[in-house]
Amino acid sequence: MSDTRIIQPGATIGILGGGQLGRMLALAAAQLGYRCHVYAPEAELPAADVARVTRAAYDDEAALARFAEAVDVVTYEFENIEAEPIAHLAERVPLHPPVEALRIGQDRLCEKDFVAGLGGRPAPYRAVSSRAELDEAIRAIGCPAILKTRRFGYDGKGQARLASPADADAAWAAINGQTSVLEGFISFEHEFSVIVCRSAAGGIVHWDPAINSHKNGILDVCTVPASAIVQSQAPEAIRLASKVAEALDYVGVLTLEFFAAADGPVFNEMAPRVHNSGHWTIEGARTSQFENHIRAICGLPLGATDLAAPKVEMTNLIGDDVHRWREYLADPKAHVHLYGKAEARPGRKMGHVTRLEF
Repeated sequence: MSDTRIIQPGATIGILGGGQLGRMLALAAAQLGYRCHVYAPEAELPAADVARVTRAAYDDEAALARFAEAVDVVTYEFENIEAEPIAHLAERVPLHPPVEALRIGQDRLCEKDFVAGLGGRPAPYRAVSSRAELDEAIRAIGCPAILKTRRFGYDGKGQARLASPADADAAWAAINGQTSVLEGFISFEHEFSVIVCRSAAGGIVHWDPAINSHKNGILDVCTVPASAIVQSQAPEAIRLASKVAEALDYVGVLTLEFFAAADGPVFNEMAPRVHNSGHWTIEGARTSQFENHIRAICGLPLGATDLAAPKVEMTNLIGDDVHRWREYLADPKAHVHLYGKAEARPGRKMGHVTRLEF
């Protein structure tokens, strides 16, 4: 069981990463009386509007050591950072979730092996580390399939689809010959997310599963409550997510994505952090994923997660969608969140809108 030391309100929470997730974590922390200090290398940081900032590389051990001295507990908003320097940081200051969750969550092969070892069911997959192994994987799994880099892929990046074995050369080139995983396609009705939060004392809460709809490989809309098939599969998926959290002695919010197939839930991916598919919880649940994450890492009681409205829908504002902000603000059912990003590039998440239906 993790250290249950309470981090008192007024203390400073360190956040690795300064994107919109860090921003929303900092806002939730401020509501509970905490200060936040963000550590990230980028010049433009949405979280910088609401938190103190250290700009330095994630492998700068001297800067990380100074950062550790300035905060009382550390968390992270994304998993695409090297685990080794973060492990050194964890020797100086409490870190939640644990480094092992970071190591597993940033490697698609490791996360599939780990979840399968706990009784979860991923889609058929094979490790691929060479062009010859790709051919072997295709023979084992068949096509259609999708080739995904093992690390540093998100929002459809680092992926290539294969309609037939003839696409192997193009797919291998598309991912620049990186170590990868070939996944077989499965038939499913919906993709859905299960988000749980585990306290340092071992208590676990979960939110209603959300149906996820994608556009161009990026999450577009989340809808709660989910369809009948998803709701019927939710208990099994929640049990698996809870087993993952317990196996890792996890503290904080953990997200698992699933496919709702005819014969039960199929595990897709794991994210050891707050997640885009949980943004609806800010207005749509009694306690948001962001607030409960702060509560968990600070040793506070977890809040209730039941729905605040009969129906909730969250829509990402991607690229130029953000320019319609006046229209969204005119909708009395809408709650608008803009992330403060300067440039609305195609595929860039600029904000989100949550609508509650009563």
